[in-house]
Amino acid sequence: MLDQRRVLRWIYIGRLSLASAIFVAAVLAWQAAEARVTLIASLAVITALIVTTVSVWYGAQAKRPVGRGFFYLQAVFDVALVTAVVHVTGGQLSQFAALYILVTAGASLLLPAGGGLLVAALGISCYIADVVASRNGALDIGMMLQLTVFAGAALGVAYLSARLKEAGVDREELEAQLALARLQAEDILRNIRSGIVTIGAQHRLLFANPAAGALLGFDHDTARGRPMSEAIAGACPALAAALDHALADGERVTRGEAVITQTSRSFPIGFTTTILDADEDDASRSATAIFQDITDNKRLEELRLRAERLEGVAELSASLAHEIKNPLASIRSAVEQLARAPRATDDERTLGRLIVRESDRLARLLTEFLDFARVRKTRGDLVDIGEIARAATSLTASHPDCSRGIDVAYQPPRTPILVEGDEDLLHRAIFNITLNAVQASPENGRVIVEVSCLTRDQIPPGVVFRDGAVALRVTDGGPGIPPAIKDRVFDPFFTTKPGGTGLGLPIVHRAIEAHRGCVLLDTGKRGTRFTVLLPLPQPAGAEAA
Repeated sequence: MLDQRRVLRWIYIGRLSLASAIFVAAVLAWQAAEARVTLIASLAVITALIVTTVSVWYGAQAKRPVGRGFFYLQAVFDVALVTAVVHVTGGQLSQFAALYILVTAGASLLLPAGGGLLVAALGISCYIADVVASRNGALDIGMMLQLTVFAGAALGVAYLSARLKEAGVDREELEAQLALARLQAEDILRNIRSGIVTIGAQHRLLFANPAAGALLGFDHDTARGRPMSEAIAGACPALAAALDHALADGERVTRGEAVITQTSRSFPIGFTTTILDADEDDASRSATAIFQDITDNKRLEELRLRAERLEGVAELSASLAHEIKNPLASIRSAVEQLARAPRATDDERTLGRLIVRESDRLARLLTEFLDFARVRKTRGDLVDIGEIARAATSLTASHPDCSRGIDVAYQPPRTPILVEGDEDLLHRAIFNITLNAVQASPENGRVIVEVSCLTRDQIPPGVVFRDGAVALRVTDGGPGIPPAIKDRVFDPFFTTKPGGTGLGLPIVHRAIEAHRGCVLLDTGKRGTRFTVLLPLPQPAGAEAA
C-alpha cells in the first residue's frame, strides 16, 4: 500500500496521460485554439516526457533509496503542470482545477505530513496567481468560495493521506515483525532435534522439519504433498496410525512410543500428537506429531534398572551363600571322614569322592556369589588404567582359551591415563571382559583392547560425564550377540556357556559402577564391542568446591 515505487509509477502514468491528453486536445482544436495555448500544451507534454524519463532513470540507477528532495521536485513539477493545464483550459472555469487535490494526495503519500501541506499551499498559491493574472487582479465572492473549497479539500486529502501513510508504516512494521517471527520460528524448527510433521485432511504431508526427515529417512524439502503412506507409514507404522486416529477421531496421544525401522538400523522414538480444527471443518483439519529418538533415554533407563536388579540379587546371593556355605563345609567334612573309614567299601569310597568333588564345586560357586555381592571399591588411588589394561590383556593371552589361535592385541594410549580407583577391582573387570571376548571369538580370531580419553563431545549419547571420560574398548570378531538375549547378558546367572555361572559380566558391571562408570554394549551380525567409561579424576579441592 505504501510502496513508494508503486506510488511514483502511478504519478508518472498520470502525469504523462494528462500532458498527452491536453496536447491531443490542442492538436485536434488547432484551428480554433490560440497559438499561445498550443505552445503551452506542446511544452507541457515535452517537459513532462523529459522530466519523467530522467526521474525513471535516476530512480533505477540510484544505489540508495531516493530522498525527500527527489519527491519534492516531483511534486513541484506536477503543481506546475497542473497550473499550465488549468491556465490553457479556462483558469477559474477550468474543470481540471481539482487535479491540485490529486497532486496533494500523491505528495502526502511520499512526503511527511508537513510536506503534503506545503504542496497543497503551493498548489493554491499557483491557482490564485493564475486566476488573478487572467482577471487583472480582480477576485469575487465566487472565486473566494472556490478557493476555500479547494483549500479545505486539499487539507483534508493531505490529512487523510498522512494517516494512510502512518497506517502503512504501522503495517510495514507489523509485517517486519511477523517476518522476523516467522524466520525465528523457521530457524527453531530447522535446528530443533525433535522431528515435527503435519498431516492434512487428505492424509498428505503438509510440513516436515529437517530432523523429521533425518529420523524417518526422507528429504524434508521434497516430501511435502506426498501421501502419508509413502512418507511415514513405511518407516514407522505406529506413528502413521496415531496421526490417522488424530485426523479421523480427534484422538490425541501423549508420551507414546514407537519404533522407526530404516535400512541400516531400528530405534525407538517417543511422540506426541495434536490436532488443529480450523473453523471446525473436517476438510481443514490437520494433525501434528512431535517425536524424537529416545535411544539414549532407553539406554539410561536400562543402566538404572540393571544396577537396581544387580543390587537386589547381590543382597540375596550374600544371604544364601552364608546360609549354605557352613552346612556344606560340614557335609563335605563328614562325607570325607566316612569315605576314609576302614569299614568303607569301594562303592562307598567312590560315592564319597563324588560328594566331596561336587561339594567343592558348590563351594566355588558360593565363593563367586560372595565375590559378586562384595564387589566394592575399597581403595581410591590414582592408577594408570593403561598399565592395568596391559596386565589384564597379557593374562588373558596366556589363558588356555587362547590356544585356538586367538590373537589378543593391546593398543595403548599415547600418554599415561590416570583414573581414581581400586587397581585389583579394575584388573578383574578388564580381565573378565577380555576373556569373555576371547571365548566368543572364532578360531584364529582377533580381540582388540584399546584405551583412550574422550572429550564431552565424543562421549556416547545418553551418558554424562562433566569433564570427559576414559574409554576402554574390547572388540571381538565373533558372531555377535543375538537380539533375543542381548538385554540379558548382564543378568545374574544367565549364561550360554556350558558350566558357566553367569556372574562374570554382572561382576564387571558392579565393579565399574563402583567407580562411578558404566559399561555399554554394541553388537551386530559380526563382532561385539564392550565399552567401559570411567570419569577422569577430579582436581584437588574440586569436590569440596
